[in-house]
Amino acid sequence: MVVNVQDSLQNYSYELVAPIGQKFATDFTPELAPQQMLGLGVFGAHYFEGEHSEFPLEWFANAVLSQVHDPTLNYFRVDASQSREEWIRKGWIAPEDPRGWFQWYCRYYYGRRLPEEDARQIARWKNIKRHVSQLQKACHPGDVLCRPRQRQALLHWAYDSRVL
Repeated sequence: MVVNVQDSLQNYSYELVAPIGQKFATDFTPELAPQQMLGLGVFGAHYFEGEHSEFPLEWFANAVLSQVHDPTLNYFRVDASQSREEWIRKGWIAPEDPRGWFQWYCRYYYGRRLPEEDARQIARWKNIKRHVSQLQKACHPGDVLCRPRQRQALLHWAYDSRVL
């Protein structure tokens, strides 16, 4: 199946070559699906800026969404995001996914595969895992009040920091 995207940031088509939520790279084991992340409140509830029609409607049935970036809608009620302008400045944005890692992850989960970009994004995801170790060392298990900003950032990367 081919998905056509026409929104404010891109006119783009891609092919779905894997079943939804399956056939991930063996070293990529996210703990949360996009639908779960959206329901928990990530990226100030404004990640797709209202433009998400390319994905299944059920992903958004329980999503926490806002017309503006609102950190109080995040699961941990803190801001753990940088602006897209900052992401661009740091070279984190690829042309295929102008909204960044989470857009890549949603498309990957949906079934798109771009070997070179997938490898780059999976490497970035792996690098975030160091924050899991930091939380485990600094916080008592289940103490969700400990390091909420770091916990929220981990949610943004599909790590379930509610259970650490």
